[in-house]
Amino acid sequence: MTVWVQITDTLGAALVLFGAAICLLGVVGMLLLPDVLSRSHAATKPQTLGLLLVLAGVALRLRSGMDLATLALIGFFQLMTGPVASHLSARSAYRTGQIEHGELLVDDLDKQLTERAPDPAPDRGPGAGQD
Repeated sequence: MTVWVQITDTLGAALVLFGAAICLLGVVGMLLLPDVLSRSHAATKPQTLGLLLVLAGVALRLRSGMDLATLALIGFFQLMTGPVASHLSARSAYRTGQIEHGELLVDDLDKQLTERAPDPAPDRGPGAGQD
């Protein structure tokens, strides 16, 4: 075993442990934070960073092309799905009234939900509009 292999194995193990610790902090945040929006923050950002660090640590340990491609796909799909899931859970919490609107600094979704669609044109009957 060369020195570089030992260094990458040690760095990989350190990244796995650090990523797992960040994931644990996200779980603690989900348990302790008071509302849905804060919990969705704790559920996505630390989990994504922790998973990416774990994947980087595993990649340093495995070092084969197929394994690295698989780990890259896992990281890609985590980056694509995490924010979407957080957005949808926060939006459904907003629509079901589980968010206190007084604590929001900016409420752009309120305008979208209260705006009404324009009334359809009145039906003038058959032959209307023909000159």
